[in-house]
Amino acid sequence: PGRGGPLSEVNPLLCVPSEADLPSSAVDVSVAADCLAVRSGGRWAAALPAGVRLSPSSCRGLRRLPGDGLHLRMRLRRPLPPPAVLVYTLRESLKPQKNYVFHCQSCGDIIVKDRKFLRVLPLPSENWSALVEEWCCHPNPFARSTLHPQHDDCFLGDTFFLLNSGNASHKSKENTRVICKRCKTMLGETVSSDIIKYYVTEVIIRPSEGSFSPMSRSQFVQSVFAQCLVELSSAKSTFRFTVKGDDGKIYILIWLLNSDTLLVESLGSSSSHSVFTLFGDIFTPSSGPVGTWDAVKVLYQPCIKSRNKDLADAWEDDIGVHPLKFPSETCMELLLILGLSTTSLPPSLRCMNSFQVRNSCY
Repeated sequence: PGRGGPLSEVNPLLCVPSEADLPSSAVDVSVAADCLAVRSGGRWAAALPAGVRLSPSSCRGLRRLPGDGLHLRMRLRRPLPPPAVLVYTLRESLKPQKNYVFHCQSCGDIIVKDRKFLRVLPLPSENWSALVEEWCCHPNPFARSTLHPQHDDCFLGDTFFLLNSGNASHKSKENTRVICKRCKTMLGETVSSDIIKYYVTEVIIRPSEGSFSPMSRSQFVQSVFAQCLVELSSAKSTFRFTVKGDDGKIYILIWLLNSDTLLVESLGSSSSHSVFTLFGDIFTPSSGPVGTWDAVKVLYQPCIKSRNKDLADAWEDDIGVHPLKFPSETCMELLLILGLSTTSLPPSLRCMNSFQVRNSCY
């Protein structure tokens, strides 16, 4: 988005109903500051959310593509949001000296009840130990130490957080899966006899005085994943990511294009045609006939069943690519969400430079 004056400006591609919904006769397209309308026999109109405006004079590139429908580009304007620091959801929600309840995101079952932390600290990057040798002129003083939380600590990683279970006598093996008792979902894994790693895609944390509010699994996964990309790209200037499972395999290659995308969707109103929706209710929160969401635009490549193996190997050896680890089942869920979103786009917009295109709301 540009930042000229009090409004931000973007130059989006707007898609109107598919060709199956529009007859082959002449089509009239009218553009006003607050509405886009298409007339061909009947009338289809898409209203805009409050505060969002079109610039009719900027309309260009109007064309009909077989199988896609009508495409046109124009300038979209909205008030600039208040300045904010992008933070990861978990780091924003967890504060010291407050009581929290941890729920399984899938079924809502309570995992940890009334837990208070004296310290909530971010973990360094995974290769921090190797970098110490570059800083010190003497042997690495941390070579034999590990960053494990005490009982009143919570340590935050990129895609997980570490808790001390306070049960050192419990004889559990390292890297043993932690499973929800009710729905059998993998929540994390044990790092040692008393340290548990929970993945941020599997757990919802709420203040003890609050109540648990269920959320669609697909919305939760893509929201957490999108905010993770935003935080890492902002903090580390990293834009390429490998999504790995807990089995060590690479499932997806992600290339972040835009972290400041505005997604505007209108179900439209029609006198004779079927309702058109671009992304579907399973991807965007329900907010009525018109909605606006912050989103990230990404390119991705699936790597299951040895697909794109050479590219995956090259990315894994590239220091500019940041690895993200999730449970293997969640990696498959994420891949399904990406694929379903891509197929909901018009065919001409589904690929770019052999990568597939996806918008993730958060």
